[in-house]
Amino acid sequence: MKKELKDAAEVAEDVTNSKPLEYAARAGFAVSGVLHFLIGLVAIRLAMGGQGQADVSGAVEELAKQPAGPALLWSAFAACVALAIWQTSDAVFDFNRLPTKDKVGKKLKAALQAVVYAGFGLTLASVALGAHADHRRSTSDLTVQLMKAPAGVLLLIVIGAAIAVTGVVYAIRGFRKSFLKYLRLPANEHTRTAVTVAGVAGYAAKGVALLLTGLLIVIATVKANPAESTGLDGGLKALREQPLGMYMLAAVGAGLICYGIFLAVRARLARM
Repeated sequence: MKKELKDAAEVAEDVTNSKPLEYAARAGFAVSGVLHFLIGLVAIRLAMGGQGQADVSGAVEELAKQPAGPALLWSAFAACVALAIWQTSDAVFDFNRLPTKDKVGKKLKAALQAVVYAGFGLTLASVALGAHADHRRSTSDLTVQLMKAPAGVLLLIVIGAAIAVTGVVYAIRGFRKSFLKYLRLPANEHTRTAVTVAGVAGYAAKGVALLLTGLLIVIATVKANPAESTGLDGGLKALREQPLGMYMLAAVGAGLICYGIFLAVRARLARM
């Protein structure tokens, strides 16, 4: 029985490390880049007084409006699923020779990224099937349900704090340029500089966006007002209401566009 399980695991590892899946997984980075690019455009539109939903569901809705929208959505869905599978493979099969502390951290990171890309895939599929995705409302609904659960308030505070801390980590990673170690950088100096600048600006903006999202969850939980837990879209719109908010929101939007460009580049240069 143990031999059969080992053989099955080896087959699964071979499949998940195959070239076709790698190419599809790289496309998943590009899809994430497109979504962040669109979120950035919506954020800039909001800063200029326009309307829109500045989150993944809003970006997917924008994608669906394009020519050949359904084909784009299903292709993007397949790419995100492939990347989720690739990250799951990393979480299960990779990093086993590292020290325990490093191994657990890297496996957990891969597992969380698998969940994120699986979530992107679900949103893409739901819109492709005709549903209207609304992360703002679903986040509020989830907050309501968790508040009613035993220890739900504490769990929400922990989740919000974790998202906020992740935002800080993203910003630090950007300013330290630690993301470069995951890339095979081109030899051309100007191209390397462009990739680095896009990465720094993108990671910083992504960090701010996550920090705002996490803080909103914590504030909504402490105030027992789930309606204030409105995810990324709510966080960016709350930023717009602050002094000089339209300028800060425009800057975050520009940064998210840079992050989208960086992810598109990562699709080509990533160390898989």
